[in-house]
Amino acid sequence: MKSKKPKFSNIPGVPTSLSSLTSLPISALSPKVLSDVLFKQDKRTQLFLELSPHKRLLLLRSLTPSVRKDILLHVPDSDLVELLHMVDPDEATDMLQLLTAKKRESVLQLVSAELKNSLSTLLEFDAETAAGLMTLDYVQVKSDDTIADVAKKFKNHEKSTGRPPVILAMKEDGKLAGFLPGHELGFGRSSEHIGKYVKRLPSISYAATHDEVIHMFHTHPHAKVAVKNDGGDVIGIIYSDDVLNLMQDKEASSLYDFAGIRQEESIADSARRKVLNRYQWLIINLGTAFLAAFTIGRFEAILNEFVLLAVYMPIVAGMGGNAATQTLAVMVRGISLGQIDLKTAGRTLRNELGAGFINGIINAVLVATVVVIVNGDFKIALVLALAMVINLVVAAFFGTLVPLVMTKLGKDPAASATIFITTATDVLGFLAFLGLATVVLK
Repeated sequence: MKSKKPKFSNIPGVPTSLSSLTSLPISALSPKVLSDVLFKQDKRTQLFLELSPHKRLLLLRSLTPSVRKDILLHVPDSDLVELLHMVDPDEATDMLQLLTAKKRESVLQLVSAELKNSLSTLLEFDAETAAGLMTLDYVQVKSDDTIADVAKKFKNHEKSTGRPPVILAMKEDGKLAGFLPGHELGFGRSSEHIGKYVKRLPSISYAATHDEVIHMFHTHPHAKVAVKNDGGDVIGIIYSDDVLNLMQDKEASSLYDFAGIRQEESIADSARRKVLNRYQWLIINLGTAFLAAFTIGRFEAILNEFVLLAVYMPIVAGMGGNAATQTLAVMVRGISLGQIDLKTAGRTLRNELGAGFINGIINAVLVATVVVIVNGDFKIALVLALAMVINLVVAAFFGTLVPLVMTKLGKDPAASATIFITTATDVLGFLAFLGLATVVLK
């Protein structure tokens, strides 16, 4: 069924059709516009207001949260109201949550009564829960209603909101029976009861965490999920598109964590802000670097006697770090999907240790061959080969267990595990390399 285009003719300045909003490509914004808004903080609001309503919305969706917040806090209330009427209530709620309480209240007084009711309802819920992801675009009908009855309710909702609703079929006791696919309104006979067309719709508690929502969509793939309150009543719908956006945000967050950068940092931040966001992580890494340096210092005599060892030390540490990062990436993904925890890690640990051992042998043969060909030193080749195997096994062990332990302790494994794993591979790698050198070469 072709949906009617949303109309907002009663709201000054809002376009009469939003069809172009969904089809407008990112290329509609020139790189210069995007760059100017990012970097010219003192002129952001002026540059933003010079754009057409369509491009304003496209620009907001392209910006980092910190820049988006800065713009929304400074645009006039009337322009912000215009934006809120151009998007779904759940996206409008996300915008309002970036505002101060005072500005939020003043803006709510200016929006239409229907939108205000939707926004007020959504703002009551925690943004970090399932309720924070839901939309209110649904209508409830009875399982014994006819196609004609449901079509009327469908059209009334679409006419008043400009958005096609999900049709929820309810049992006699008021509980959810499922949903009616929209196309059935066009193919079914108007006198038919909808009961035989109703499809199963999974549900989740409004208080469920974002991780629980993602896990549910992974284990039970659906286009949408109903959100229920404590009494079992439906209060909203979560679409798979919103979950995909959430997953992308979490992936970006994990990338920031791996690098030791706060998620809210952007390319447009000043040098001072960048320093404040990063210095703590760098200081912690400095501490672990000293630990590795002290380990090397314990073997000063063997290094003075065999200077060639110092040439190959970075290979041991570098390979261990890379192998550990590979294991950590797989583990963090498994943890986020609920596929593994500390109690069920036995088989995964054995597989990672086996992979680490085999990869260690492969790289040991290669690095030993290079040392023999270049330096002609079989003993150092043997030491380096053995240290390579040991460090890749160490990387597999710590790369598997550390993120699980951090999760058990309630810490973010992506943000907290890297420092401990890197320390282990550096310190134990150098200890194995130089310890073996002391035994073999003397």
